[in-house]
Amino acid sequence: MSDYYSILGVDKNASEAEIKSAYRKLALKYHPDRNPDNKKEAEEKFKQISEAYAVLSDPEKKKQYDTFGSSDFRQRYSQEDIFKNTDFSSIFSDFGFGSSGGGMNFTDIFSSLFGGGRGGFSSSSSYQGFDPYSQGYSQGQSAPKGQDVEYRLKISFFDVYNGANKNVKFTLNNGVTRNIDVKIPVGIKNGTKLRLAKRGAPSQYGGEPGDLYVIVEVEPHPTYRIDSNNNVEVDLILNLSEALLGATKQVETPQGVKKVKVPPMVNAGSKIRLKGLGIKSSDFYAVVKYNLPKTLTGEQKQLIKKLQDLGL
Repeated sequence: MSDYYSILGVDKNASEAEIKSAYRKLALKYHPDRNPDNKKEAEEKFKQISEAYAVLSDPEKKKQYDTFGSSDFRQRYSQEDIFKNTDFSSIFSDFGFGSSGGGMNFTDIFSSLFGGGRGGFSSSSSYQGFDPYSQGYSQGQSAPKGQDVEYRLKISFFDVYNGANKNVKFTLNNGVTRNIDVKIPVGIKNGTKLRLAKRGAPSQYGGEPGDLYVIVEVEPHPTYRIDSNNNVEVDLILNLSEALLGATKQVETPQGVKKVKVPPMVNAGSKIRLKGLGIKSSDFYAVVKYNLPKTLTGEQKQLIKKLQDLGL
């Protein structure tokens, strides 16, 4: 889910009144009854803005969210915790609808989106608007699933190059610690989100467990770079004579030291290709850079002056 502030369109210094006002406008705009041609998307948006309001309208939850950030906050708080003690009914009564009215049935939509069953959305519920502790679920309605969990996993260049098996360890709201093995495929991209179905938090109401989402963060390598096509690049440093006359150089690749032939008069930024030595049979490139001296001896200056006189 996106940042709660972005979802409501408010900044971090927004007042309680501004947060409430933003939610009221969005709740009316995205109520599914007002979006019959786009109901599924409207339901998802209504759920997101309601969750954002439940957090940002509560000083303690807001403080925790600001402290830990989106990912860690959602590992610490289950959906039930997020909605606990949130007073939606006062907002909807401000609309003049109460819990339902004027064709705008907020009770039904909360029941549908959050699995409230017969308890559903009720101003007298223990959550003042969302009651996950209802007495049961209507026939044909499944119990809500457990909380999804996000985990940020840092991996190395060689994990991307070779693939890897990683163990992730995290603690749920109830204090239970999970250890789960995650397979990292060769060539995985930075920012990829891996879904492990039913490996998140258990449901408190007998439903399926939530999912675990592992967000991959590839740490920079001091030497190698990966481009968008999984080619690997490394800098090849040449002194002036090598750049002008050509040379044979040794290059360290992930598959060991290889020799490359540098042609004469090579330009800085030129790439010398080693076929098939990148990731997943892509290529490896030695990228030419010049190593110009910071100082010159007297003899070097005389020789360069002669070259200058010859038009070089």
